[in-house]
Amino acid sequence: MATSGLQHVAAMYAGVVAPPLIVGAAVGLSGTELTFLTGASLFTAGLATFLQTLGIWKIGARLPFVNGVTFAGVAPMLAIVDTTDDKSDALPVIFGAIIVAGLLGFLAAPWFSRLVRFFPPVVTGTVITLIGVSLLPVAFGWAQGPNPKAEDYGSTTFLSLAAITLVVVLLLRRFTRGFLKQVAVLVGLVIGTLIAIPFGVTDFSPVTEADIVGFPSPFHFGAPQFALAAIISMCVVMLVSMTESTADMLALGEIVDRPADEKTIAAGLRADTLGSAISPLFNGFMCSAFAQNIGLVAMTRIRSRFVVACGGGFLVLMGLSPVAASLISVVPRPVLGGAGVVLFGSVAASGIQTLVKAGLEKDNNVLIVAVSLAVGIIPITAPEFYHAFPETAKIILDSGISTGCVAAVLLNVVFNHLGSGKDDDQVTAPMEPGEDISGSATAKAAHVH
Repeated sequence: MATSGLQHVAAMYAGVVAPPLIVGAAVGLSGTELTFLTGASLFTAGLATFLQTLGIWKIGARLPFVNGVTFAGVAPMLAIVDTTDDKSDALPVIFGAIIVAGLLGFLAAPWFSRLVRFFPPVVTGTVITLIGVSLLPVAFGWAQGPNPKAEDYGSTTFLSLAAITLVVVLLLRRFTRGFLKQVAVLVGLVIGTLIAIPFGVTDFSPVTEADIVGFPSPFHFGAPQFALAAIISMCVVMLVSMTESTADMLALGEIVDRPADEKTIAAGLRADTLGSAISPLFNGFMCSAFAQNIGLVAMTRIRSRFVVACGGGFLVLMGLSPVAASLISVVPRPVLGGAGVVLFGSVAASGIQTLVKAGLEKDNNVLIVAVSLAVGIIPITAPEFYHAFPETAKIILDSGISTGCVAAVLLNVVFNHLGSGKDDDQVTAPMEPGEDISGSATAKAAHVH
């Protein structure tokens, strides 16, 4: 049980620590504070995993789910940081918005479990793809170095370290099997850090300054603040997270031969949302089910929820040990950047996998994906696009995940649920090479509407 639980922790560790590292760096936290924030995320991930696997009352799907910080919230949180004048207020504003979103999600869980039909693969796949694409610029920024204003930012040394880490992760994924393959990102970070030591870019001070035992003191960064625009943005993220978790529960239910019914989904969503509402109390972020651990359950065929609960216990212990949490702070930014390309790219790839099942042979679905992706990518490709809008509106609009999700849901309702939008128009196929116009028109007349 212990080794299997550790394997679940290893499979999702990099995913849990990445969001606090991204947000903490954007806020400008010191190495010690960054260690604290990372430990808090590990601790709250363990608590959320307990809620999901063991459950209390009608809370918890009681399936082998690992919960942790959701990537869906990173881009909106960065938008909140960017639009907050005093960066010391950014985390309290984020925590306040997550508390409200979590409580509203908890109340909405029973009704949301009945609205699954409005979140088909064409919507969830688009949103997951946007999550990965929105995070890739963060990995590229890490690869260039820790300080954008420094003269060596983007130097060949930093980029080489990122490239070496990326190659190590790819080689491990290609030529190893079992446990080592699952922890390829973690091993890549270790090897990349060791290689970086001779270049003088590895800082061990966070480890030497960290205590062996510590507790994530409540509201360490200040009392939560409640800003309407931030709350709306995180509520949209909560809808995305609940949609993701619903899809994960349906998938995991099939794997463990216990299909997730409406009651199970509602209980699982209560665990997600309550875990998210409690997390800010201990300086953690919004929590959601980790899809990579579903793959681990399928691969190992170890279906016990108590094994995953054991993994949650390890997460809590790591969160209570600042030294353990500080280890990730030692990893140089370029090394994190190399691993981040795989980590964030995999998120985008999983979204594309979902879109493959979305029925893209239909014109309606192609339009939904095309427009939603375009709307969601605006903040990445044209960062100043919404410069004329009020600051409060920019918190929402500068999050491609939030705007892309809203666009996907609305377009899906318009094209696939209202009036004549339920047709099955096929995408008009292009002409085959060497095919003349008349031949094409005759051969494909049956497919053109």
